[in-house]
Amino acid sequence: MSFDFDHPIDRRNTHATKLDGRLQKFGTTDVAPLWIADMDFAAPPCVVEALQARARHPLYGYTQYPASLSDALAGWCARRHRWRIECEWIVPCTGVLASLSAALQAVTAPGDAVIVQPPVYNGFFHATSASGRKLVFNPLRENGGRYAMDFAQLEQCAKDGARTLLLCNPHNPVGRVWNEAELTELLQLARRHGLAIISDEVHGDLALPGARHIPLATLARADDRIVSVLSPSKSFNLQGLALSVLVAPRPDLRTALARKVDDLHLGGAEPFAIAAVEAAWSHGDDWLDALLAYLAGTRDLVAERLRTHLPALRLQPPEASYLLWLDCRALGLDDAALRDFFVRRCKLGLNPGTDYGPGGSGFMRMNIGTPRRNVEAALEAMLQHLPP
Repeated sequence: MSFDFDHPIDRRNTHATKLDGRLQKFGTTDVAPLWIADMDFAAPPCVVEALQARARHPLYGYTQYPASLSDALAGWCARRHRWRIECEWIVPCTGVLASLSAALQAVTAPGDAVIVQPPVYNGFFHATSASGRKLVFNPLRENGGRYAMDFAQLEQCAKDGARTLLLCNPHNPVGRVWNEAELTELLQLARRHGLAIISDEVHGDLALPGARHIPLATLARADDRIVSVLSPSKSFNLQGLALSVLVAPRPDLRTALARKVDDLHLGGAEPFAIAAVEAAWSHGDDWLDALLAYLAGTRDLVAERLRTHLPALRLQPPEASYLLWLDCRALGLDDAALRDFFVRRCKLGLNPGTDYGPGGSGFMRMNIGTPRRNVEAALEAMLQHLPP
C-alpha cells in the first residue's frame, strides 16, 4: 500500500494540544506548531477501521485488557525488535507518563535518588520530583554535536547512593539510538552497583533507516532489574488514547508494578484504545515503514538546508524519531532572546532546549512530524530572519 504523508489535515476544532496549547506555551497562537511530540499525519487505515468498527457497537462500558492485546505486542516486538517477550511479563497501564510514574514508585522509596541523563524528556523530572524522589543528574557528554553517556560520572552517582536510572532509549531530545556496546556497558555498571533501570522505549519503533533500536531487555540477564516502558503512541500518533505497557521479566518487579498500577488506579482499560492499539501492533508494519522513510527524507532535507543556507544553526541528524535538536548557540542569544526570536520574528513554535534540563541552553527542539511543505515553510522563515 502507499500512504500519503504530504496530505494536509486540518486539526482545528479537535481540541489538539499542539494547536490549542499555543497561547499558553508561546503567548500567541500566531506560530507554526512544531513543538509537542505528536505528528500531523492520519493514523494508519487499520487503526481508523478498527475504531470505526468498535464505535458501531453501542456499548462502551467497563472493559478488560484482552489476551489478544498482549499477543499483538509480543508479535510486534518479535518482528520489529528481535525481542521475544512472554505475555505474563506485561503490565498494561494508561499513558506513558503514568507508566513511568508507576514504575518509579514501584522500584524506589520516597527520598531515594533517581538518576536522569539531561538534556532529556522533561516528564522524567516531574515524575521523580512529584513522587518525593530526589533528582540526580548524569549529563550526557557532547562532542561535535554527538552525544554519549558519561559512564564515569554515572558510576559515581551510583557510588553516592543512587539506585535507579531513568533511561531514554532512544533518547529524546538528542536523537541518539544507544548501540549494543553502550547498553552492554550500562548493564555491567548496573550489576556492579545494584542499579535498577527503567527504560523509556516509546520512541523505539521510530529508529530511522541506518539505525537499529535495541531494547535494553534483550541484552539483560534474568536477574537484572529492568523495567521497559512501551507504547504505540509515538509510533502511530495515538497519544490521545493513552495506553502503554510496562514489561518486566523478573517476577518480583512485575508484582510490584502491578500492585502500584492498581494502587494508583492506572490499570483501567479503554475500549477504543484497545481496538486501536491491537490493530496497530497487528497490522501497522507497512504504514510504519513508509512513515520512517518519509521522516528520514524530511530529516535529510533539513540537515542539507541548514548546512548550505543556515550554518548558524547546527544539526546532528537524529537516529530516531521526528524531533530535531537544533544547536543555536552560534547566534549568541540568551535563552529568553532565542525563544523570542523564533516566536516573534520567525513565527515558529519550537520547544526551548531549557525544557529538557541542564545542557539544553542554546538549543531548540523542532518537530518535523508534519507534511514536508510545513517544514519547508519553517526553513524559509528561518532563512528570512537568521543571519547567513
